[in-house]
Amino acid sequence: MHLPITERPERPEFPAETEFAALVERARQLMERPGRAVLGIAGAPAAGKSTLAAMLVEELGPRACLLPMDGYHLANSVLVALGRRDRKGAPDTFDAAGFTALLRRLRDNGGEETVYAPQFHREIEESIAGEISVGPGTDLIVAEGNYLLLADGPWAWIRPLLDEAWYVEPDEELRLLRLVDRHMEFGKTPEEAHAWAHGTDQVNADVIAATRVNADLVVRIAEREAQ
Repeated sequence: MHLPITERPERPEFPAETEFAALVERARQLMERPGRAVLGIAGAPAAGKSTLAAMLVEELGPRACLLPMDGYHLANSVLVALGRRDRKGAPDTFDAAGFTALLRRLRDNGGEETVYAPQFHREIEESIAGEISVGPGTDLIVAEGNYLLLADGPWAWIRPLLDEAWYVEPDEELRLLRLVDRHMEFGKTPEEAHAWAHGTDQVNADVIAATRVNADLVVRIAEREAQ
């Protein structure tokens, strides 16, 4: 996969374009620092951040662990009670404070204990507690999610906990096509999928796009196979 990247002006030492291997090396340098490091990968829905994060962890091996923010979706029953079910995926439909507390715990315990985290399942649209295990041998947490760089409310507590933050920015037309396909894969009709991707999801995507300036690195993905 070819992954062109663009640096923020204050970090000119990296080239304007590079391959996936350079991203792996950059993440590996974080992993080799003393103590446990946290790399955050943010981006809009269907930007490709989950795929990139998973590829990095696979390449880095057992000392790296994938930690999706999606595990902190509020349960559907809670969203219904709050009147937010039709906005699932918006910033206020997650337990942002809970995810922040998890990141802080992972950093502060120095890798001395096993910590368990929830995992979100799209096929049931719910999270299951304790499915992700972060053991003492984990030196790099690769956290990925939409709102890691958001500066509002409890989300603002996350960025200071990240040793480095990347923002994934694909071709926008391609991202929307992938998003519609994803919604149909998990049960929506073509009409429902299009409406959700261009409605609720797009509102969220616009919020996320504004957080791009808080990233250390922008990763642009053009390939159709990146999900």
